[in-house]
Amino acid sequence: MKKANWLLLVLVLALSMFLAACSGGDDSDTGSDGGDDGGDGGEESSGDSEQVLNLMESAEIPTMDASMATDAVAFQWLGSTTDGLYRLGLDAQPEPAIAEDHEVSEDGLNWTFNLREDATWSNGDPVTANDFVYAWQRAVDPDTGSEYGPYMLGGVIDNATEIADGETPVEELGVEATDDYTLEVTLEKPTPYFESMTAFGTFLPLNQAFVEEAGEDYALEADTLLSNGPFMFTEWNQGEGWTLEKNEDYWDADNVQLEQINVSVVKETSSGVNLYNSGEVDRTGLTAEFVDEYRSSEEFRVEEEPTLFYLKMNQENEILSNVNARKAIQMVIDRQSMVDTILNNGSVPGVGDIPHNFTSHPETEEDFREINGDLVETNKEEAQELWSTAKEELGIEEAEIGYLGGDTETSKNLDAYLKAQLEELEGLTVNVQAVPFQERLDRDTAMDYDLQNSGWGPDYIDPNTFLNMWVTDGANNKTGYSSEEYDSLIEEANDELALEPVERYENFLEAEKILIQDDAVIAPLYQRATAYLWSSSVKDVGVNPMGADFNYKYAYKE
Repeated sequence: MKKANWLLLVLVLALSMFLAACSGGDDSDTGSDGGDDGGDGGEESSGDSEQVLNLMESAEIPTMDASMATDAVAFQWLGSTTDGLYRLGLDAQPEPAIAEDHEVSEDGLNWTFNLREDATWSNGDPVTANDFVYAWQRAVDPDTGSEYGPYMLGGVIDNATEIADGETPVEELGVEATDDYTLEVTLEKPTPYFESMTAFGTFLPLNQAFVEEAGEDYALEADTLLSNGPFMFTEWNQGEGWTLEKNEDYWDADNVQLEQINVSVVKETSSGVNLYNSGEVDRTGLTAEFVDEYRSSEEFRVEEEPTLFYLKMNQENEILSNVNARKAIQMVIDRQSMVDTILNNGSVPGVGDIPHNFTSHPETEEDFREINGDLVETNKEEAQELWSTAKEELGIEEAEIGYLGGDTETSKNLDAYLKAQLEELEGLTVNVQAVPFQERLDRDTAMDYDLQNSGWGPDYIDPNTFLNMWVTDGANNKTGYSSEEYDSLIEEANDELALEPVERYENFLEAEKILIQDDAVIAPLYQRATAYLWSSSVKDVGVNPMGADFNYKYAYKE
C-alpha cells in the first residue's frame, strides 16, 4: 500500500491509516468502506438509481503521488483512480488492467507484459510501457526520497537496491519498454508473489510529461492529478474531503456503474453515525459504544481483515532497549478484554506477526497462525517479574516512556486503555501524545517516538510482506531492531529457497518465533475486524487483502 498503510491508531473501523499499504494504520476510521454483499459482480442492472456513493474517511489524504504514498488512505484512492499492470478483482485475485497478459521465463527472472493499446490518461495521452519505466525508476531514484520505492522494489527488481543506495544509475533498473506496449522486467531473484505486487500502489504508472510539468505541485490538488482508472478526481478540499467522478475515457468504462464518489473527512464516530442515520452517507464505521446499539440492524455488518495492530517499541530508548522490558510490555496487556470491551467489533487478539486466514502451508495447507500458535499471552504476574528484572538490569526504580497516539475519538479511547494497562507495571509512567495522522507518519519515519500504536496490512499475498519489515535497516522497521539470525532466515527464504515453497515457509515460521517470542520486537495487540452500518442499496464493493482496501470499480447502487 495495498495501499495504508494502515499505517498506521485505535478502535477498529476501516482500513484507513498508518503505514501502508499497505499498509495498516490508525484504526480510527469513521467511514472507510465495507465489503462485497454477495452481489453478482456488477452484471445486474442498477436500474434508475442515482449512482452516487457517499463515504467518509477519518483522515486527509497525505499524498496522491504514487512514488511517495505510504499509507492506506493514499493507496485506497490511488487504486480507485489508477490502473497498474494488474488490479485485484471482486475475488481479490489479480485481473488484467493495463497489462492484457504476461509471460515468465523458465527461471522466473524475466517477465514480459503485453499492454493494451486502448488505455489513455485523462488528458488524452496513451498509457504506454514508458509510463511504468518512468514510475519505477522514479520510485527508486534517491533524489525522489521515496520510502516505499526502495522497500517494494529493492531485492525484487534487478539493480533497485543499488540504485536506491546511489551506487548505480537509475537507467540500470531492470525494467525496459521494448516498444510502446511491451514491458520487459528483470527480477533480481525469482519472486513467487510478483504478479500480485504489480497491483500495489508503488507500481502504478506515471505520465512523465505531466509530472515534470506540474513540478512541486504534482498530486497536491485535483488539477495536478491524472487518472487512467475507473474514477478521476474533480475536487479536493484539503481537510474537508474530495470528489471523484467516473472516468468516461477509461478503457473498461462499460463495467463502471458509479457516476460519482463523495468523500468527507469525519473524525468522530458519533458524527458519522448521525450522517448515516440522516441518509447523508452510505456507510459508517462503528466503535464499541455503538456496536451493541446497532448489532440487530439489518444494515449492521462485520468485515474481517488481514490487518494487524501492535505496539512498536523504539530500541534506541534506554528502557525499551532491554528485552525483558519489552517482554513485560507484551505480557501485561489484556488483549481479550481489549477486543471484547474496547473494540467490540469482531476483532481478535493479536498473537503473532502473521494474521489468521492469510496464508497456508504449501504442503499441508494448514493456516500459518495455526501452525505457530499463540506467541504472546497475557500473564500479569510474569510481566511484573520480567519488569523487575529489567529495572535491575537498567539500574532504575522508576521509568517514564512516551506513547505516540492518534487525535481521533477512537484513537484516544484505545490509547487510554493501553496506558492504563502498561502502567500496571510498577514504577512505569506512560505519557500519551495525541497527534494528527500525518505527524505520526513523519515521526515514525524519523523514529521520533518511544512507543507507538501502529498497524500493518499486507502489500502482497505472502508471509514476507509482514516479516520482511523487521530486517536490519528495513525501510519500515523503524525500531532499531537488528538480528543476524533473523536477517539470515528472511534472506534465505527470499534467495536460495525462492523456488522451494515448503522450506521457504518453514523459514518464515521460525523467523516469526524469533521476532515475537525471543526478541519481543513488537507487542501484538489485535487483528482487525470492522463493524459498519452499511446501506443495503450498495452492491459489489470488493474487499482487498492488500493495496487499496476496497474496490469500487464494479460497485453500484440499487
